[in-house]
Amino acid sequence: MVNEYFDITTLSPLYEDVQNSGIFADSKFFVDCILRTDPDAVLRVYEKEKTEAGFDLLAFVLRHFSVPETPETGYLAAGRLIGQHVDQLWDVLLRSPGVTEENSTLIPLPNPYIVPGGRFREVYYWDSYFTMLGLQISGKEETVQNMVDNFAFLIDHIGFIPNGNRTYYLSRSQPPFFSLMVTLLSEMKGEEVLIRYRPELEREYEFWMSGESHAEEGAKYRRLVTLPGGTSLNRYWDNRPEPRPEAYAEDVHTASKSDAPVEETFRHIRAAAESGWDFSSRWLADPGRLETIQTTDILPVDLNCLLYFLEKTLLHVHRQLPDRVPADVFKERTRKRRQAIQDYFWDEDEGYFFDYNHVKNSRTGEWTLAGVFPLFFGIATEEQAASVARHLEEKFLRAGGLITTIRNTGQQWDEPNGWAPLQYIACRGLMQYGYTDLADRIRKNWRNMNEKIYADTGKMMEKYNVTDLNRPGGGGEYPNQDGFGWTNGVYLALPYLCPPNSLKK
Repeated sequence: MVNEYFDITTLSPLYEDVQNSGIFADSKFFVDCILRTDPDAVLRVYEKEKTEAGFDLLAFVLRHFSVPETPETGYLAAGRLIGQHVDQLWDVLLRSPGVTEENSTLIPLPNPYIVPGGRFREVYYWDSYFTMLGLQISGKEETVQNMVDNFAFLIDHIGFIPNGNRTYYLSRSQPPFFSLMVTLLSEMKGEEVLIRYRPELEREYEFWMSGESHAEEGAKYRRLVTLPGGTSLNRYWDNRPEPRPEAYAEDVHTASKSDAPVEETFRHIRAAAESGWDFSSRWLADPGRLETIQTTDILPVDLNCLLYFLEKTLLHVHRQLPDRVPADVFKERTRKRRQAIQDYFWDEDEGYFFDYNHVKNSRTGEWTLAGVFPLFFGIATEEQAASVARHLEEKFLRAGGLITTIRNTGQQWDEPNGWAPLQYIACRGLMQYGYTDLADRIRKNWRNMNEKIYADTGKMMEKYNVTDLNRPGGGGEYPNQDGFGWTNGVYLALPYLCPPNSLKK
């Protein structure tokens, strides 16, 4: 079904000319427009008119395309308590499935869903897990069910869950949280949920492990890298080494400053977008220069922990079925990946989990909150958890929560910014190992900061400056967005965190 979807990048040279022109402040705006007429016809008209005196590119686009709606910014506090405001935001952020117009980049979904907000007019993969946590607290069980079904639909019809339900995202995914979504739904509706989604869980796993059948030592195929000794671990990837349509001008500019081949740079940029951490010093050879990006050279600790949980979920599912062979296979896979996470990502000298550069055969040494994922999934030993907790308190904890990395580079996934999903991952991970006091400090700092910014602005934001509570979160390619799905979800869910839970078993 992928070929049935409209690809706006085929509108060449109109597509490139618009994205290079700067007529829209945000590159994403044009690729979210809907073409009103036949693509071939509009290209013929464009070729004729663009050479005429007084040609106005903006006027041409507005004549032939329907532009996306301006994001709603009117849902201010109006005297409401923050919890009431967040509950009411669910309706503001809810989108009906509807019928997508023929020449639109939006991929239609069968059920209603929650979008993040602002410029993000579509559903996003990993955002949605943290949004679902809040929907659960708000008693919106059927919305959680609908969103899980939408992601299952994408797996069934596309073969994987794309970054978001846009055709320009069809070459990449995002951090694989589907198994956590299904687990969350099973907590609401019972164990049979896991069996129900077994085919989609297996297909999700096949997507990330593509190339495994012919893997050999030193082999690299898309998202899979086979290390010395035959151990396979995963990385982020993108199938198209081109500028991202939603950030075309920005990517062309970055690649023009790089010493690497342009296609290689585009691939690294897109892979970082698949990671969700776009962008961060964790992906850069020179932390101050985006053009030194090297994402596909890096095996991320958080990604491999997520895939460990997917394997563990499939192990649990197959243990309930008559055929025990798959269960034995996944038991061995979880054992191998758990050991590989220890071998490749744990640094005994520093006492922390770091990403691994498979090209340089060494850990990156970049201090990031990705290092708390082994606690969240119960992979860390008690001694490792104690060391990670100490480093979180000493290096990452700020007045508004946890910074994402300890480098201030101007990239949005670096200091001084804090992000809702990583606060949740850290708090839950710490609680699983008994560090409840530190977890309580983190969630108190984060929620107090949310409440302060809300009192000042009437908004729930995409990201926050957790170091200086009087300054907004910033950095990156676009302004800080309000709404905001995963911030709302984590704000509601954090007070209900308490050990023990099902992830560390």
